[in-house]
Amino acid sequence: MFPHKSAFRSMLTGALIFTVSGAFADPLPSWNDTDAKSRIISFVETVTDPASPEYVTPADRIATFDNDGTLWAEQPLYFQLIFAVEDVARRAKEDSSFASTDALKAAAARDYEAALALGKKGLLEILAASHANMSLDQFNEAVAIWLDTARHPKTGRSYDEMVYQPMLELLRYLRDEDFSTYIVSGGGIQFMRVFAEDVYGIPPQQIVGSSTTSTYEVIDGVPTIMKGADLFFNDDKEGKPVGIMHHIGKRPIFAGGNSDGDFQMLEFTTSGEGPSFALYVHHTDAEREWAYDREGHIGVLNRGLDESEERGWLVIDMATDWGTIFPATSQ
Repeated sequence: MFPHKSAFRSMLTGALIFTVSGAFADPLPSWNDTDAKSRIISFVETVTDPASPEYVTPADRIATFDNDGTLWAEQPLYFQLIFAVEDVARRAKEDSSFASTDALKAAAARDYEAALALGKKGLLEILAASHANMSLDQFNEAVAIWLDTARHPKTGRSYDEMVYQPMLELLRYLRDEDFSTYIVSGGGIQFMRVFAEDVYGIPPQQIVGSSTTSTYEVIDGVPTIMKGADLFFNDDKEGKPVGIMHHIGKRPIFAGGNSDGDFQMLEFTTSGEGPSFALYVHHTDAEREWAYDREGHIGVLNRGLDESEERGWLVIDMATDWGTIFPATSQ
């Protein structure tokens, strides 16, 4: 992995390593003592207790999580799109002929409103311009540099510091109890692989995401993977269960998301035989983060709110259930 944010990673690791007595006392210290925390701990204790009739062997303890809005923030836009716009703007500054279409002109001007108005086709064009026709190594390096240098417009944090401390603790807690944790996201699989192991402790082979076509080429005698521009797989909505079975090969018993784009993953997880658990992160904290759900351009949550209670899914109220939102930093 790329050696960026070493100081932040050290801080993050320290924040998640508890004393022996503390680990037994509270595996989720940034969660308030509400029903949400109790339900999570109760489920984990039940499926990991060999004496329990709902015991699940470690090999089948699969947990999948959406990324944007679930493990890290997603406002004002998906961070990958911000990276793409910034990259197009940089290239256009170096070569004015690069911004040759309405979509690329909007990106070059950092006009997010205009870019969004162009719809899915325009956004895909911006992503392709910043992601394609380069080697995978070149792309990985570009993402790593951006994560080192770019800052979020509201918080001033680097984007890989815009992660949720309670979810970092949940990931660690599940792994401590012999769960395998995966990211299953509509975001780009290669984009997430650059930082996910450092930030979440989730290795590249446990990332499921959207992808574009790629080719194998030998360039100057060096075997190279080249990134293409055409969409290969869209890991969103109905695509998430397909991606899970394609990459993981087992139905999860634990799944977390934050929008209706995650509904099918939660539905798939809780429709199998045996115990299962599904949760939504509900963005209710306008003071410490953002408050949004049923309307907007991102992270829309309608069906999930309407059906979660009936289905027995947990809806986390960020303002009520989380004592902390983001990890402490040295800033």
